[in-house]
Amino acid sequence: MPWQQIYDPLGNVVLSTLSAALPVCLLFYLLAIRRTPAHLAAVFASILCMALAFFEFHMPLDKIAGAAANGIVYGAVRIAWTLLAAVFVYELTVESGHFEVIRQSIGGVTEDRRLQTLLIAFAFGAVLEGTGGGGSPVAICGAMMVGLGFQPFAAAMLCLIANTAPVAFGAVGNPVRALVAVTQLPAAQISAMIGRILPPVAFILPFWMSRLVTSWKNVFAIWPGLLLAGTLFAGIQFYWANYQDFGLVDIVGGMVTLIGLTLFLKVWKPKEVWRFPQEPAPTVSIRPHTLPQIVHAWSGFLLLSLFVVLTGVPAVVTFLNATTPVIPVPGLHNLVFRMPPVFPKPHAEPAIFDLTFLANSGTAAFLAGLIAGPVLGLSFGRTMQVFFRTCYRMRKSMLAILAMLVLGYVTRYSGMDAVLGLAMTHSGRLFPFFGTLIGWIGVSLTGTDAGSNALFGSLQVITAGSLGIPPVLMAAANSAGGVMGKMIAAQSLVVAAAAVGEQGREGDLFRKVLPHSLILASLVGLIVMFFATIGLAWVP
Repeated sequence: MPWQQIYDPLGNVVLSTLSAALPVCLLFYLLAIRRTPAHLAAVFASILCMALAFFEFHMPLDKIAGAAANGIVYGAVRIAWTLLAAVFVYELTVESGHFEVIRQSIGGVTEDRRLQTLLIAFAFGAVLEGTGGGGSPVAICGAMMVGLGFQPFAAAMLCLIANTAPVAFGAVGNPVRALVAVTQLPAAQISAMIGRILPPVAFILPFWMSRLVTSWKNVFAIWPGLLLAGTLFAGIQFYWANYQDFGLVDIVGGMVTLIGLTLFLKVWKPKEVWRFPQEPAPTVSIRPHTLPQIVHAWSGFLLLSLFVVLTGVPAVVTFLNATTPVIPVPGLHNLVFRMPPVFPKPHAEPAIFDLTFLANSGTAAFLAGLIAGPVLGLSFGRTMQVFFRTCYRMRKSMLAILAMLVLGYVTRYSGMDAVLGLAMTHSGRLFPFFGTLIGWIGVSLTGTDAGSNALFGSLQVITAGSLGIPPVLMAAANSAGGVMGKMIAAQSLVVAAAAVGEQGREGDLFRKVLPHSLILASLVGLIVMFFATIGLAWVP
């Protein structure tokens, strides 16, 4: 039977908002204060969310079950599978002994940890985000950096913060497509606006990341490299988003930055090589390798990138999706209605099981691993042994991801997300700033910018129109502000900790990156405020 969402179940806006925030607050409390393992924290928060959905928001049990099942399927197919496959490729590279060649090849460009961070987490991570996202940039780059000798915890923090500015154009532009679907605004205008909000943040991000692990003195010691990396990526992000196709912003920006920085470091070197204070002194010198040796060692990651790019090509996606069955979630599909003021009139929420297993970056990465194993010198049997070993090692992380998605989906279909979003709309003339934080909340809850855009994109446009603010600005602000919530999203924390072998320290990661997430989200909010006031002429 149809069910309409309720946005003030307690008859008091403040109490209803606080109640809707309880599951997220419990999750953050367990992770950050009690240091509860992530998989247990996620399960407890999900149980509380479902209890509130039933007893307070009066959501029928069949719809709660449907939302939970939908979240589990999406989490398994889109996120957990991608993480597992990405770590599988890394484990193959280590098992075959070729990761030492990769370490040497990057060390041959620079041994400086600050500059290696730019090459891997910032530039290569942007390429991976553009091709597939889904946790793969943090998983792959984090594992690579640990293999190179980075402190695991520091590698996780750096990858989480690097995986922000590229996210708005991730997965070949999926967040933009989500905004177009729910707002009916032109894709070119949304892309252009995001491409004007985010470049200032992308420009300062290399400096920000370096300062995270060392002093300002050491940061400014490599200012030419930081300046080049920030300028290249921000410049490409602005140009490509405004004048080319939004689907390739990250891929082109990351590749140009990676190649440009590598060439630059051939002619410029820092006066002193910086490493983490706790690192042991290098025991072996960097050995030169031939180009074929380097390509061979990188073959797993190159195959992964190639396959993920191919599965993002529209013609390939269409072909692969043609074999995907469309199965509505029983008792949920088009039976939950979002009500005014979230939508101008009752809006039925679709609920389709995401079974796109073939057109999936995780499947692409897994196939890359099956090919890479023999290419790297492992037998097929040994390749599969590595895969099953990886499955066992990642079992708690997989459970945590599934529980996080249950939390996110029940929050969405029960209307709790809308209650939190509506609380922000009472900010009046400050809505451009606080509206940006709605996107931040959305991504921190769902873990995806596309998901946040699907949840709040229409709300942003409706509220902007009523306040006399350009709707395209607030639609873009939802996406641009949302990316800064990516680093504190529960599944992002799980992925980062698992990738670097720091399972159980998700709470420590959360405490470390939360201040950066808030400050960067506020910076985006100020940029949006500028466009809403002084810079209206630059709004498309």
